[in-house]
Order: sequence, then structure tokens, then C-alpha cells
Amino acid sequence: MSAFNGSKLPSEVFLLTGILGQECIYLWISIPFCLMYAIAIVGNSFIVFVIKTNPSLHEPMYILLSMLAITDLALSVTTMLTTLRIFLLNTREITHNACFAQLYFILTLICIESSVLLLMGIDRLIAIRDPLRYASILTPQRLAKMWLVCVLRGVVVKLPLPIFLKQYRYCRENILTRSYCTNGEVMKMACSDITVNSIYGLLIALLTEGLDSLLILLSYVMILKTVLSITSRAECLRALNTCVSHLCVVLAFYTPYLSLTLMHRLGNSFSPLVQILLGYVYVMFPPLLNPIVYSVKSKHLRARIVETFLK
Repeated sequence: MSAFNGSKLPSEVFLLTGILGQECIYLWISIPFCLMYAIAIVGNSFIVFVIKTNPSLHEPMYILLSMLAITDLALSVTTMLTTLRIFLLNTREITHNACFAQLYFILTLICIESSVLLLMGIDRLIAIRDPLRYASILTPQRLAKMWLVCVLRGVVVKLPLPIFLKQYRYCRENILTRSYCTNGEVMKMACSDITVNSIYGLLIALLTEGLDSLLILLSYVMILKTVLSITSRAECLRALNTCVSHLCVVLAFYTPYLSLTLMHRLGNSFSPLVQILLGYVYVMFPPLLNPIVYSVKSKHLRARIVETFLK
């Protein structure tokens, strides 16, 4: 017992892992990680600043983009703290309460991002199907209420998961395979019956991210139906071009999410290294790519960004 004087007992902490078997090059791995986090944080912060300070960007599409950027910014900060601590300092310990809090914020922010992507899909649908009433339907006040509902949905439906985890007894090996906490991994460390957590987690994932993805798909089916009814080829391409940015963002978010979910369901069919790397892509790439995609594809936003830099 003297070996643990002045420190936490092993049962009171989880041990995070960066990339298993690559400990000798953690310092080199930290360089691209730091760069990606810096781009994600600066890029999303700048998007929010430009939209807020330019009245010409106070349109539904850009207001929703600022909501997405705020969510991405929070997600980057949530995972950055433990990830960079491992790769730069090789500090692996995280207390149970800190781990439960981190996984709760990650789950909540991912749920909010999924909701915002759905709102952006609805925004594109209304803009194409009913352009004359577009601004009157998606007013800033109505968008603010939708944003509040998205936040409350994520906060409320994901809250039971860390509460369940906190009630469990942990007596198995406490080593997690990633540099941040996930519900699935922490749940497997418990010696208690995890049936309730497992069923609730799957059910909520289907009713939130799963349902959102189906509704986004439905919105694009309706968009295609509307666009194909346009006789002018130029107008048809112009309408589709307004959806390219959103479609890229949706693919960047849902592709790793669905791939990771499939790998977890198939068990050991895939290499653990592939699952670990995909886990990093899942939480790091959407915040990194979203501001880049919209800055490149939106001429109006790009012009305001250049104007802000010149000022």
C-alpha cells in the first residue's frame, strides 16, 4: 500500500492510450495533431467571428453554419485536453468522474452536430423548393428556438449514460485504447450488469444520429425531385451547387461514424489499429474540414473572410 501513498489507487482511474505500439514516436505524432487542433479551433472561431460581425451574413444558411462551428469548436476542445496531454507529456491517468464527464460532452456534442446538420438539410430543402418564402420561414428567432431544441435534446437524452456508468463497479483492466473516453469502452470495464446502459445507448443512437441521417437522406431525395423538375439546366446545376458544401460536411461526419459503429458490431473482424485511427478521424476531421469546405465553396463567405483579413 505504501506504493500508492500520495496518489490515486489504480481502481480510481482509467489509463488512456494514444496509439498502441507507437509510444516511441508520440512526440512526432503530436505535431500533426497539434496542427489539426489549431486549424480546427482557429478556423471555427474565425467563422463564428466573421458571421457575427458581418450583417450581410445574417442569413439562415450562415446562422446555421455558425451553430455548426460553435459545436465543432466545443468538440475539439473536449478531446484536445487529454489527447495532447498523452502525446506531449505521456500522462495517461484520468479519474472516473473526469472520464464520465468527457464522454458525456463528446456524446452530447455529436448529437447536437447531427441535429444541426439535419437543420442545414432542411434549410437547403426550403431554399430550393420555396425560395420566395425562404427568409420568412427560417427567421433568426425561429432558428434560435431550433438551436435551443437541438442543444436540449443532446443534453437530456445523453445524460443517463454517464449516470449509469457511475453506478457500476469497475474491477477489470482499466486501460482504454484511445486518448479520450468513450461510452462503449468504459462500459466494458465494468463488472456489473451493463444491459441497461447497452440497450439505452443503442436505442438513443438510433433515435438521434440514426433518425437524423435518415431525415437528411429524405431531404435530399426531395431536393433531387424538385431540382429534376426544373427545365433549365443552368438553374438545375446552380440549385445543386448550393448543396455541395452541406453534402461534403454530412459525409465527413456520418461516414466515420457509421464505419466505426459497424466495426464495433462486427467485433474482432477489423484491426484494432484501424478502429483506433478511425476513432480519431471521427472526432477530429469534421471540426477540421467543416470551416475549410464552407470557406472554399461559399463565395459570399470567402469574400467576407478576405475582407476581414485585409482590415
